[in-house]
Amino acid sequence: MHSSRPLHKRWYLWALLVLLIGYIVAVVLHWDDRAELWVQEWTQNGAERKASVWLPDYKAVIDGKPLPGMENDEASDIAYHPGTRTLFSVMGKNPYLVELSLQGDVLRKMPLTGWSNPEAVTVLADGRLAIIDERQHQLTVVKVDANTRELNIADFAPFDLGPSADQNKAFEALAWDPRNQRLLLGEERPPALFSVKLGGDGQPVGEKQRLDAPDLDMRNLSALAVDPRTGHRLLLSADSHLLMEYDEAGKQLSFMALLGGMNGFKDTIPRAEGVTIDDQGTIYLVSEPNLFYVLRKE
Repeated sequence: MHSSRPLHKRWYLWALLVLLIGYIVAVVLHWDDRAELWVQEWTQNGAERKASVWLPDYKAVIDGKPLPGMENDEASDIAYHPGTRTLFSVMGKNPYLVELSLQGDVLRKMPLTGWSNPEAVTVLADGRLAIIDERQHQLTVVKVDANTRELNIADFAPFDLGPSADQNKAFEALAWDPRNQRLLLGEERPPALFSVKLGGDGQPVGEKQRLDAPDLDMRNLSALAVDPRTGHRLLLSADSHLLMEYDEAGKQLSFMALLGGMNGFKDTIPRAEGVTIDDQGTIYLVSEPNLFYVLRKE
């Protein structure tokens, strides 16, 4: 008669392995923090929800639309331009600035000569664009009009962002903060937020200032946006598959998991690298290599 002990022992070891893997995944994806935030979300009253972006109410209405001809360019960020009511995206691998319609149609593709690894873009109050080159640790303010076909960094005055905690995972997020008339900068890893002011000539001035942001519990910071209606910040993490909302004091308010089967996503967003929000509250995302998403409240 064969003993059942070896079989029981095997199942016990398998159960332990499954539990261990589950624990590791939970820690890596910050599921414990997400569970706590989920409880906080649903204990907020209706007035508090209406005063925020409130990401749980959003659903994808354009879900992973490929940007044609950019399969090898690596979409790195996206910004809404209120003056043209179009979107501008930077490609990190092959440096380009791309103008898109709000439906993700390519309007024009402009080479960025002299840039090495453009990773972030935002639109300033006067309609100019600011672009971060992560590899060169530079921020450059540029002017783009209807006749622009390419940009050369030699025609502008790049601003030195200085060293980062990890020089290989440096500044990758950028957003204009209209309420405080400043630029917000984000370091990829470890995640951190900074601000820098613009001078009378519209160029960055002085030293960047670190912002108090104790709740940046994400594996990396891929992109940053500021909601012009509320002043709240949207922070995107490709490694954590998360989009999170914070108030101006840095408090977590709501979140969205960028996983297949949730918020209207058929598939998990492969590597979300850019986020922006327009004056109507519509959210736009880009993912490597060349995927485009639009999210609206139900």
